[in-house]
Amino acid sequence: MTNPKFTSSEPLAHLLRPKTLTEFAGQEEVVSEGKMLQKLIESDQLNNMIFWGPPGVGKTTLAQIIAEQTKSNFKTLSAVTSGVADLRKIIQEAEEMKRLGTPTILFIDEIHRFNKAQQDALLPHTERGTITLIGATTENPSFEVNSALLSRSQVFVFKSLTEQDLEKILDRALDQVTDQKLTKQAKSFLTHHANGDARTLLNTLEVVLKISKSKKIDEPEIKAILQKKFLRYDKKGEEHYNIISALHKSLRDSDPDGALYWMMRMLEAGEDPKYVARRLVRFASEDIGMADPHALLVAIAAKDAVLFNGMPECEVNLAQACIHLAMAPKSNASYKAVNAVKSEIKSTGNLEVPLHIRNAPTKLMKELDYGKGYKYAHDYEDAKVNQQHLPDELKGKRYYFPTERGIEAKIKERLDN
Repeated sequence: MTNPKFTSSEPLAHLLRPKTLTEFAGQEEVVSEGKMLQKLIESDQLNNMIFWGPPGVGKTTLAQIIAEQTKSNFKTLSAVTSGVADLRKIIQEAEEMKRLGTPTILFIDEIHRFNKAQQDALLPHTERGTITLIGATTENPSFEVNSALLSRSQVFVFKSLTEQDLEKILDRALDQVTDQKLTKQAKSFLTHHANGDARTLLNTLEVVLKISKSKKIDEPEIKAILQKKFLRYDKKGEEHYNIISALHKSLRDSDPDGALYWMMRMLEAGEDPKYVARRLVRFASEDIGMADPHALLVAIAAKDAVLFNGMPECEVNLAQACIHLAMAPKSNASYKAVNAVKSEIKSTGNLEVPLHIRNAPTKLMKELDYGKGYKYAHDYEDAKVNQQHLPDELKGKRYYFPTERGIEAKIKERLDN
């Protein structure tokens, strides 16, 4: 243990990085006894690997442990700052190490940020065994890693650490770096605050230890130090699309609680409320449509409220719209009709407008029968008239099939009549 106050200049997350699988916390489905990766390490028969999972769950650490256990030359590249020139230098070194009998593991962090050419440049070296590639990504490798590289790699899925995993890491940190103690409630707060991310946990603990002068730190003191909880949410990454998908499906399933939760997750994490409003406007027509035409008006009103009020005042405006959309009767008939018509147009092209519904502002047009036989709806009872409006080739076709939910039931009845 050190002095009561943590004063190391080395970041706590680096200082406490596990050196062995025994110290490694979490990811039992990947590295526990009998699992594939454990067998590959023990047999020293490593394949190229992709580690896919959220930040701070041990991807880099496990790669380093693997290199240590297999006595490999461990080289790292960051896809954000490195290029093909950096790769060439590592390959040159790896070839020399291979001649000396030492394998090289190349760990590429954020491999999804390598472009196609950069990823292609890795292929010949992995195939010749010059390097064993371990790529780490927070994005779905199915979309972000070239199929050729992906087919030559084993994908291991890493999950967010549980609060039990994080508590083990926290206890280990406290035991090794300080005499300061944390109350049970303070520990619980820190592990919950970390949101499954060990790096966040240790970085937060480091801040607390450097600021607090207490021998036993409680939850209120930690809250005062941190002031704000940060949520994992990448506006351009997979988590963004996961959460917006959860919002849409909660709305579609008429679950206001789920919808409110996912919407507030986005807003609390810093999402632009105008983006949320746009998604609600879209949903109002795509999944509700004519079953409740007022839904679109409510969504548009929420959009206006966002522009007028801004954050955080507009949160309740968006919440009201969210609840309305969740509880409204659902119909995707308008959405399906749009897609059906688009498909029809793509298939049949520019079909002619029937003569009887063409406008005839000139004498020549009238002589060519433009507008001939047109029935003016207001001349008929209830302004109902039965005449052809589609091109001759599509006569009798239907695209809009209203449901029997909400106001659309009345629309269906009128159409049937």
